[in-house]
Amino acid sequence: MLMNAPATFIQSYIDDLNDALNQLKPGAALTRIQAAWLGTCLTCILLMNSVCWAKFERASLGDCKVAALSWVFRKASIPWDWLLRLSVVLILKRYGITEGVLAFDESDRARSKSTKRIYKVYKQKHKGSGGYVNGQTIVLLLLVTSSITVPVGFFFYMPDPALKQWDKEDKRLKKSGIAKKDRPIKPERDSAYPTKTEIALGLLKEFKVAHSLIKIKGVLADALYGEKAFMDEAAKESGGSQVISQLRKNQNIEYRGRIRSVESYFNSINKGIDQIIRVRGGKEIKVTVSSARLKVSSHSKKRFVIALKYDGENDYRYLVATDLTWRTQDIIQAYTLRWLIEVFFEDWKLYEGWGREAKQLDEEGSSRGLILSLLFDHCLLLHPEQIARIESKLPEYTVGSLQRKSQTLSAPDGLIVSRRRREICQSEVRDSARGRLKFYPE
Repeated sequence: MLMNAPATFIQSYIDDLNDALNQLKPGAALTRIQAAWLGTCLTCILLMNSVCWAKFERASLGDCKVAALSWVFRKASIPWDWLLRLSVVLILKRYGITEGVLAFDESDRARSKSTKRIYKVYKQKHKGSGGYVNGQTIVLLLLVTSSITVPVGFFFYMPDPALKQWDKEDKRLKKSGIAKKDRPIKPERDSAYPTKTEIALGLLKEFKVAHSLIKIKGVLADALYGEKAFMDEAAKESGGSQVISQLRKNQNIEYRGRIRSVESYFNSINKGIDQIIRVRGGKEIKVTVSSARLKVSSHSKKRFVIALKYDGENDYRYLVATDLTWRTQDIIQAYTLRWLIEVFFEDWKLYEGWGREAKQLDEEGSSRGLILSLLFDHCLLLHPEQIARIESKLPEYTVGSLQRKSQTLSAPDGLIVSRRRREICQSEVRDSARGRLKFYPE
């Protein structure tokens, strides 16, 4: 087979996870077979960059059968939710993290046209082509600290089909000139299809319960979450911490008794000045900034509103924050942490299995497949070389570079992959090579 055992850093991670499970509840630890299965899956994600049983079987040259891998995934009594929660605890403990900023964002994953059994798939706008595709949307919660970014929670989003159908029909009737009183009444939202803001608040509550000792310094979210109800509730749930989101340029603010758009106010009355800010890692960047404490009409209260433009940009983006006591520069520097989410998404989709072949069926298939992918991300954060760089205040290895280092023969992680075997693995073990390859200990 292509590997004689899980990579050393993966095996160490699983041992620590098992110890944590046993401390949580004696006897709750993974069995020997479950631990071996998890080690095999994480190592195959490292090698194959995919959550696909057929690829896992080929990577092991038939030693691990699709049926056996799938049976453990579906039927074994593995405490999936606790695995992810305790994995986060291991990382926080290893790096001595006691505080951080929580950031929300969502990621779309296109699927095939025939997706009857893939969980919460719906018709989405495809940004690249301008057309439509079937896909899944995952709302992710990440903890961003001064040294690392850790995914700590997720939930699958899908719009309410009944509401979506009503909206489509309502627009058609309105275009036809039908009066509102003659059009169907808007149906109540089904609780099985929560909104993205409801999902985000639920994830925030779960994080507070699971990691009550972590101080939340702030909550970051994009313009989708910049509504009054979300910002007020998020501030309350996070213990009164700063909540930062965005306003649309046409949203209204009140200034000296007059209502005007936020874009009009900052372009004509309160123009920006150039400043230098420092982002995580110490890099300094140039921005144009203006700010004021203004009453936002849709929020019915005063907020800290900031117009921000990075060097080279033509248009402002408008930030809104709940805590009026913070300085402008503090809010801007906190908001720059949100871009680290984009870095995580890029790595996650390219290198950690989920962005490629992870088409496990039904709710349990999608959720458990996603947990496997996130556990692999946690594994890499606990890789000895990654720990050494972070503790030495050096830039982190990217996921791609760390993955390649772990795949090479010289990597000190116990993974037995020769040059020839790596080539076979990356080509998914061509059919012509089957039956003629033998494993020789190195």
